[in-house]
Amino acid sequence: MPRPFRVMALSLALGAPLVAARPAAAQEMTLEVAIAPVGQQRTAGPMVVQKGVLDDPDLRERLKNAFPARLHFKAELWGIRRWFNDLEGTVEWDLIVRYDPLEKVYGVVRATPERVSVLGRFDRFADAQATVEQGFRVPLVPKKQDRYYYIVKLEVETLSVSDLNEVESWLKGDFDPALRGDKNAGTALGRGLKSLMLRLLGGDRKLVETRSVTFSPQ
Repeated sequence: MPRPFRVMALSLALGAPLVAARPAAAQEMTLEVAIAPVGQQRTAGPMVVQKGVLDDPDLRERLKNAFPARLHFKAELWGIRRWFNDLEGTVEWDLIVRYDPLEKVYGVVRATPERVSVLGRFDRFADAQATVEQGFRVPLVPKKQDRYYYIVKLEVETLSVSDLNEVESWLKGDFDPALRGDKNAGTALGRGLKSLMLRLLGGDRKLVETRSVTFSPQ
């Protein structure tokens, strides 16, 4: 079972100490994967929807204190064979949620190896949460007339204090040129997400995994 986040109230004021708070009750998060309708399964991948991640009081507290959260998704397509199942493809993507305490807005970004998309900047937390919980159509489809299923994994991480300056540099340096088309988004993703986002606050993370129904593409 994945460990719940440890609640920590963090002050970013110059010279202010870090204050640990009493742990809050773990919040449930769900992950759903729905295959495309019959007749579209060879051209449209599954729809992945997650709920409840931002309901966690610890995560919300950290966001409020300007610690970005990363939701890392990995979808796998498995083909069912007589003796063993084959992994036929994977797609990974990230949702980054970040609160700007100066402008008092929440930013939501989706990053894939191909592109980086700003999903919006919101004054209200509820609007950012609704955006995070929108479904994502995964570009992963079967090629053969066999039996298949999808496995989708979600890992939620929070960045550490030492990463904040590097995140600022990445967002203002690599991220903005990628949005303008001046730099390949995959490069920004590789150098940004794959290096910066892996250093976590105390190793805290949440993991959830789900499997689709078995289907034969038509």
